Amino acid sequence: MKGTLLATLLLTAAAGSALAQQQPQFTHYGLNGMSLNPAYAGIKGQGEVNLVGRYQYFNYGTFGDANGSPRTGMITVSMPVLALNGGVGLVVYYDQVGQSKMTNTALSYSQHVKLGSGKLGFGIQGIYTYLSKGTYIAIDEYDVNVPSGASDSKFDAGAGIWYEAPKFYAGISINNLLRSEYTFQSSGTVNPNTGKKDGNPTNYIAENHAYFTAGYNIDASSSVVVTPMVLVKSVLPGNFSSSSKFDNSKNYSFEGGVRATIDDKYWIGANYRNEESISGLVGLSFAKDNAVRLSYAFDFIAFNQDARAFSSHEIMLSYRMPKVTNFRPAIRTPRYSF
Repeated sequence: MKGTLLATLLLTAAAGSALAQQQPQFTHYGLNGMSLNPAYAGIKGQGEVNLVGRYQYFNYGTFGDANGSPRTGMITVSMPVLALNGGVGLVVYYDQVGQSKMTNTALSYSQHVKLGSGKLGFGIQGIYTYLSKGTYIAIDEYDVNVPSGASDSKFDAGAGIWYEAPKFYAGISINNLLRSEYTFQSSGTVNPNTGKKDGNPTNYIAENHAYFTAGYNIDASSSVVVTPMVLVKSVLPGNFSSSSKFDNSKNYSFEGGVRATIDDKYWIGANYRNEESISGLVGLSFAKDNAVRLSYAFDFIAFNQDARAFSSHEIMLSYRMPKVTNFRPAIRTPRYSF
């Protein structure tokens, strides 16, 4: 069974393995909790809309019609629902790696409980994922595993817990709970020598992804807040009954950083991604109440450059709505009753 080297590499990257991240990663994780955890929905008590664009491994290489650099666009929405002491959220992203394309939509609901100085959220989400494979140039045109316009879609689910306080936040979540299985079969030509397509179609399993993130706000001065933050990511292949599901250290990766914010208007930060990159972030807020935020992140690929590229770039634009408060009707007294 034959195919081009490109097809093999891209299919492997898209399908993932026990050691590979199947979902896109973002350097702005500390400013966009909705992208990681359904329990984040509405927990800040104000609506948030975030737009993120990421160009990973910039100018990695072009092979035929395929650009080797992963490109991702994402929108997240988080809205409180005070009447239910909860919130709703939406995450939509489009991710392309070569000829492999993924569109993912997740709807979330979070129920909030007062805990100490903050709120604890319990979130669930429904996920719809559409995967497609473009046209590959194959040595063996009859190979069933070299898809031509093949696609598949599935529903899945996720859940998470998030705690938000003025000084501290932390969350843990898991998605792809159903481990949906996708099948891609070429609509190519039947081999005239055998009367069928060569090979058996392979399957793509959307493995469980788990995330833990936390941050702490330190008042360095009356106008400067310093926020150390951490993100632990894991791909958990196999069934939950498998004894090896959680004990493979190679399935885990982490990143950590720090951000300094001045007057809630300007910020600068740095981040380290394990065995990959060192990143710098800069941003500013403007408009009334600093409601609009614009931020840029540059990732210098400091490790394993031979298999990647020199840099990745990410930009985020967000809008924070005013905080919503419960409406209390005016209290009237007999003095002012006419």
